[in-house]
Amino acid sequence: SSYQLSSVPLQILFYINGIYYIFYFLATLAMIVYKSEVFSYPDDFLAPDLALLFIMAILEVLRLYLGSKGNLTEEEAPLGLSLVITVGSVILSVYFLVWQTYVLKADVILNALLLFTYGLESVLKVVAIAAFVS
Repeated sequence: SSYQLSSVPLQILFYINGIYYIFYFLATLAMIVYKSEVFSYPDDFLAPDLALLFIMAILEVLRLYLGSKGNLTEEEAPLGLSLVITVGSVILSVYFLVWQTYVLKADVILNALLLFTYGLESVLKVVAIAAFVS
């Protein structure tokens, strides 16, 4: 008999994270524009903040694609690669939470929620990889 090893909760979280990241990206982009207009945002920090946001978006698309593919095909390699990419996404999220030029309360809330979902997703990925390997 064959067993389904794919994680339904993980797949649901990939879907929710995909939708949330679109909101996160647009909100963070709008806040960077807002901060550049309202505050004396140094010009040499505006471009790197925007570049990091776009790099994060590319990583997010790749991370969600590989994770979803790995989960649905029950292959540990794409799921593991997605887990590795999550580390980069976490670092960028922490940058936007702590190290960007201006951090608003909205930044803290958006990034805290994103980091929470990354943590939950990472735990589910490890459990799924363990199920695929055994």
